[in-house]
Amino acid sequence: MADAIIRGLAMAIVTTPFLIACGGGKSDNPGPINAPQCSGSSCGVQGPPASSSTSAALCPATADIVKSTFLGGAGSGEVVQLNIDATAMTYTLKWLESPIPLRTGSVTPTRAGTQITGAVIHPPTGTLPTAEQTRCAFILGAGSGTAAGDGQPYTTPDFANNPNPPMILVGQGVAGGGIPGATIQFDGLSIPLIGSGIGAVPNRHFDFYPFLGFASTTTDITRLPGTYNGLLYHLAPSGNYSTVATNTVETFDASGTCTSSNAANPNYSPNAGGCLSTGNPWTLNSNGYFDSQQAPQIVQQFQLPLIGATGKSGTAHMVLGQINGATVPLIVRTGYINLGTAPLHLDAKVDDESGIAMLAAATPLASGGFDGGYVGADSNFRYTATLIQGGVGTFINPTTSAAESGFGLDYGLASPGLVGVQDKNGKSGFAIASGGLYAIALQGTENGGVAPTSANSDTSSTPYFGIGAQISK
Repeated sequence: MADAIIRGLAMAIVTTPFLIACGGGKSDNPGPINAPQCSGSSCGVQGPPASSSTSAALCPATADIVKSTFLGGAGSGEVVQLNIDATAMTYTLKWLESPIPLRTGSVTPTRAGTQITGAVIHPPTGTLPTAEQTRCAFILGAGSGTAAGDGQPYTTPDFANNPNPPMILVGQGVAGGGIPGATIQFDGLSIPLIGSGIGAVPNRHFDFYPFLGFASTTTDITRLPGTYNGLLYHLAPSGNYSTVATNTVETFDASGTCTSSNAANPNYSPNAGGCLSTGNPWTLNSNGYFDSQQAPQIVQQFQLPLIGATGKSGTAHMVLGQINGATVPLIVRTGYINLGTAPLHLDAKVDDESGIAMLAAATPLASGGFDGGYVGADSNFRYTATLIQGGVGTFINPTTSAAESGFGLDYGLASPGLVGVQDKNGKSGFAIASGGLYAIALQGTENGGVAPTSANSDTSSTPYFGIGAQISK
């Protein structure tokens, strides 16, 4: 791995776990956005968020890291279990749910059920500012295992010649970073009298997929009831990787049923109660999370069969993370594809919309309520740091420590805890916060746009989405 890449990572992940989230898109606005625009010095201060004391333990003792298996989700629409043995310097990763094909050139079978093991290494000495930070950071090497979908070997890339590898930082109760990516491509179906290339997926490589996992989760549905603000990101590969993010305000009852007062939007297909995160009521999965069938779609879909609608065949999965005394629902939408029976494929089901959402309890959040420094990565597949100070936020370039995009914050929206944001170019969006995590969505191009190694020629740099973890106040 190039030293420059390592140094760039270092500034962004120096002291706490992070979630890389990718996405962006349209907003269903429950209240007006009047966030102040900013320019010049009013957009924030330069420099990365202050790190905690070098003597503080950033993660469990080396021998104890293996005691936690992190359950969480990825921006790819995958539910993942991850364990790192920091003594043996190995990792075990299992995809419990996945829409990501095992093989380039196909769409099925997916990585669901596949487990891999491999070696980890710490970033090279001197890459991170302190030995403690280096101890808690792990670069994932080649993972290998037998694919559940086809019974054949499955291997992910190694450290060598990998300029942007997956990296995990283990912290107190949470692990975040990137899990192995993939190269996606599908020529599409050929149907007599209709044509070829139907449902084709353009070639695109993903260096890694964003991941956040919790050491502590709960299957106690009584922790869920209440009203939440949510930020969702989904993408549809068959729509040339079209991405949409939106906000939602939703209420869950004790049975896991979701209702919402979201305004009708012809571009979305919410459930009967208006929810965008949830379809049918949540049911417990034996792997420790919850499932919701007929998950809503927020991206325009390519549909088969050609006669009649396919319906919503994707499934939402909810991990109830427990962190810093808060319950943080992380919701992953996993697309589903069944190509049906040749030659006409009239029984095919194509709902390949996948993505991730974070929910935060709709409780009042005043200016200064989540001030501090955050680290993470974003829809650009770049690592970043964020400073939030009252009505002003600043994204920091981790390589140069200079301010990049800036944004203003408006704490006066109708839904408690939902914060309006607006960048210096007037592009608007939202932010939410819970348990020391925050999420943000903006409709502009921020921080230089998507990294070229995780883009194809048609990849848009808008909108922008990210989730970060707090490292300083």
